[in-house]
Amino acid sequence: VFLSAACHERGIVLASHDDATAGHVEEAIEQGVRVAEFPTTEEAARASKAAGLGVLMGAPNVMRGASHSGNVSARTLAGDGLLDILSSDYIPFSLIQSAFFLGDVVEGISLPQAVAMVSRNPAEAVGLDDRGVIEPGRRADLVRVRVDDHVPVVRTVWRQGRRVA
Repeated sequence: VFLSAACHERGIVLASHDDATAGHVEEAIEQGVRVAEFPTTEEAARASKAAGLGVLMGAPNVMRGASHSGNVSARTLAGDGLLDILSSDYIPFSLIQSAFFLGDVVEGISLPQAVAMVSRNPAEAVGLDDRGVIEPGRRADLVRVRVDDHVPVVRTVWRQGRRVA
């Protein structure tokens, strides 16, 4: 509790990790958590979504079609309207891959919705209101992509409006 209070005092957004039950989600909410990172069950994802938490899953899970540890599938959560944010700490390319792939494998997910899962939604979840969408006054972090044989290829990158690659 001390750590969560210290984070709140400093404006640091908290995420839970690997919640499995509604009880785990209740504990996270008591600590002021705003993001449910990798819920392991559909029960925990539903409870997190109902509580207004951003539900985050791994982009590699989307690409594989399943969790590498046997937990709930990100595709299942997306199909049930329970997935808000995609991330990856060990296969960064899976972020752009999953944004272009998710709509092909999950009915009802459009490309703009999938792109928001790697741009707007994570930025909003952690209070970064200067990025995540293309609008006047925002950072202008942009990636130009071409799709070759169903594989997104990064062509150009801009950071704060300046071309960097």
